[in-house]
Amino acid sequence: MSSTSSTIWLPRSRRSPAEARRRLSSLLSAVPDGDRFQDSGLLAVSELVTNAVLHGTPPGYLIYLSLDVDPTRLRIEVHDARRDHVPVLSAPGLGSEAGRGLHLVTSVAKRWGCCPREPRGKIVWCEVAA
Repeated sequence: MSSTSSTIWLPRSRRSPAEARRRLSSLLSAVPDGDRFQDSGLLAVSELVTNAVLHGTPPGYLIYLSLDVDPTRLRIEVHDARRDHVPVLSAPGLGSEAGRGLHLVTSVAKRWGCCPREPRGKIVWCEVAA
């Protein structure tokens, strides 16, 4: 089973989720039937990169985005520099605009997780099924 990949270093910036979406759209347009992953993938990559910008990346550090797609799934990995800020599914308050990102990711991903990254930081990943 063949896969197609793309990686990019992103700055700690509110513009990075948009760049991540552009990178994913470009990757998916280059693979047969990549559009099957488009809607769910764009939502997931946007939420994971936003979380890395807001919670996982101290000033002066970059975010590493890895995308890999094959005929059965899209894998998104977001590497950041803070191992002490592990993602947690929390119950957002009524009217709160924050705290919904991981809930959105779990709604579109067949699985997701977090693991340490050496020498520092963590990897938050998800897999979206076709």
